[in-house]
Amino acid sequence: MRIRRLIPPLAAAVAVLTFGQAARADLLIEIDKSTQRMTVTVDGRKLYEWPVATGADGYDTPSGEFKPFRMEIDHYSEEWDNAPMPYSIFFTMTGNAMHGTYEQRSLGHAVSHGCVRLSVKNAATLWALVKKEKMANTSVVVMGDIADAEPLTVAHDPPGLVKANGHRRHAPTSPAPSFEDGDEPE
Repeated sequence: MRIRRLIPPLAAAVAVLTFGQAARADLLIEIDKSTQRMTVTVDGRKLYEWPVATGADGYDTPSGEFKPFRMEIDHYSEEWDNAPMPYSIFFTMTGNAMHGTYEQRSLGHAVSHGCVRLSVKNAATLWALVKKEKMANTSVVVMGDIADAEPLTVAHDPPGLVKANGHRRHAPTSPAPSFEDGDEPE
């Protein structure tokens, strides 16, 4: 009689575990630095393939398999002049993330500081998918070599710009000397 009493609760527990696992999906985000493409699959079914921008020469996006651990819908980079990083999904402890960019022309080229940039629209789609499927069920695989890596050009302040107390202002300039014909220095 004791066994008969245990069977219904055991059967219910097995059913809950079985159905709970059936609802879980494996989300795979593959980033190929050699082609500058991201492929997104759920349970082996390809859903999306998008152009991306990975790390430039000297800022290579790290290769390997990662788990996302933090998501921010409206992040700004403290390291890179408060640059907007909409729909950020962080996958390394050193700050590498997949995120949207407003620089559409950079997609398809290795030009970032190590993050993986997507169009804002695609980043929003990816963010919602990772949120739905859960970070614990998501794998990020970064592979390949940066074939067309361009040296990263860092924006410098224009000549005559002075930083004082964190504010930018133009330095006072003296008028350029004017020269008469034949008076110009050699």
